[in-house]
Amino acid sequence: MSHNHHHGDGCGHEHNDDDHIKPGEGQQDSLYGRIDRDNVTALNEQIPEMAKGIIKPFDKQTDEETFLESDADDQLIIRVPFIGGVKLRAIMMKAGPSEQTPEEIHLFANREELDFDQASSGAPEPTQKLTSIAVGREVISYPLKTAKFNNVRTLHIFVPKSLGGDTSRIYFLGFKGEWLGEQRREGPTNIIYESAPQVKDHMKIPGTESGAHSMGPGRGQ
Repeated sequence: MSHNHHHGDGCGHEHNDDDHIKPGEGQQDSLYGRIDRDNVTALNEQIPEMAKGIIKPFDKQTDEETFLESDADDQLIIRVPFIGGVKLRAIMMKAGPSEQTPEEIHLFANREELDFDQASSGAPEPTQKLTSIAVGREVISYPLKTAKFNNVRTLHIFVPKSLGGDTSRIYFLGFKGEWLGEQRREGPTNIIYESAPQVKDHMKIPGTESGAHSMGPGRGQ
């Protein structure tokens, strides 16, 4: 099978074809069950709560009935919270078609909030950039720099632009890695951590209220 790719300045990737998966393989290191799926959100999504639909179980990863598509332009920010600490080894994605494929993917680990101005400015700097995104309708596994994703509780995924389309589209998003479990905070037991983040405190990305998209200057409708 031949594949077309868009090559940037350096991220290898692996095809996740069903032909290469033996019975019983493919799910051992999947983190699907460790994602807080109810609280997966996105900025600039065309339809509210579309982002939740692309977090699919292994046997639904090639499904194209549900997808996430950007709205006002081709940029997206997806926030994926986990139910505890995880060590990420790879991100899996099915995108497209063709010009609606993200040109790059920027990953930000353990940030509670991220908007388009912050993501575009380079401050904070992305934990890792994936600059070689495959063009096609397959699920592709992109290896990550594991040392930078050792204890991830929240991951933001920024799509700066598509390969020329008016919008970006993603059908499936998955993760491979290791579950670290719920981790206790260190320190004397009589200390009350009043600033400890609660899931309910971060159910929305700033700018998603009332249909807003938290766009920066010059972003049109």
